Amino acid sequence: MTSADTAALYPGTGEPDRLAAARLGATADWRVYDHVRAHGRTAPAALAGDLGIRSEEAEAALARLTERHLVHRDPADPCRGTALSPQAALADLTAEVEARIAAETATHQQRLAVLREDIQRFTRLTHPGVHGAEPDAVRLLPDITAVQALLQQEADRCRDEVIACQPGDVSRNPENLEPALVRDRALLERGIRMRTLQQHAVRFHGPTQAYVAAATALGGEYRTAHELFGRLIVFDDTVAFLPADTVTWGAVVVREPHLIAYLRGIFEQAWTHATAFVDTTTLGAEALEEAARDIDTTLLSLLADGLKDETIARRLGLSLRTVRRRVADILERLGAESRFQAAVIATRTGLFDTPADTGTPPLPGE
Repeated sequence: MTSADTAALYPGTGEPDRLAAARLGATADWRVYDHVRAHGRTAPAALAGDLGIRSEEAEAALARLTERHLVHRDPADPCRGTALSPQAALADLTAEVEARIAAETATHQQRLAVLREDIQRFTRLTHPGVHGAEPDAVRLLPDITAVQALLQQEADRCRDEVIACQPGDVSRNPENLEPALVRDRALLERGIRMRTLQQHAVRFHGPTQAYVAAATALGGEYRTAHELFGRLIVFDDTVAFLPADTVTWGAVVVREPHLIAYLRGIFEQAWTHATAFVDTTTLGAEALEEAARDIDTTLLSLLADGLKDETIARRLGLSLRTVRRRVADILERLGAESRFQAAVIATRTGLFDTPADTGTPPLPGE
């Protein structure tokens, strides 16, 4: 999403632009932070003289560090200050942002409640004999049993194409892949085109590799990306399945044509930028190494954004144990003592700056 898109959704905030302007990562940031921690001096001119940098650089770095609560200037003496640990700074920022999110969420929930009530009132007016009935355009399936039954019905009726996006943790039960392959085989043998998006992590999951190899041999198409937009299945551009929750594994079934067209547009954009997933026995190690580097670079970026391991695991479709192991490995390869320092090193060495069409640079030590 661009800053213009965000501004359209949240007019008058200017928040994304302000945060972008204060993004940490320049070499001067680390040097100024280290110097304040050691000497407690926060006067830009003094910092510039001690570090051998321009006064403007020192002032800009100090502003970024202050913005991120990494440096606190003494209210009584602006030339003096203290440096907080990254963990303490993150705790302060997290509390600030969470309070703001809670306030905004409450506002949006109130707006949603009003919109829902308006639509329900309109539905009752236009269909006076069907009070409380769900419109056919959107229907809620309460549990996995109902979802699987309707999925099978729609698969049997399908005549043209199925598109699916299936992000998630590859530690799921491999036995679930067998009934999926039975359903997919029936579709492919009828000449139905099937395209599926998954995450890079599945390239390292044996049962999924075997499943993809078998389905690809029948004509299925599979691509992977480091992050995906969410779970989705669409049959013939007439019915779409969206997740309802992860407790009952219910689903929202959509038949409204404009909404389905919008969902297909999101899928096609992700499909265009994804990488083909073919049989690893013919692909070789190079593509697997590239996918691993892509995962690690994205993981570093998420660490730099201050996300927790649990959130990163969900975003990348990895188990929590795998995320923590890869983080430890990345810190060791970068020679960093903390996640904050790893993000600084990654920014300084250009790991976040490589355009998508030129490939992902290797981490130091690879």
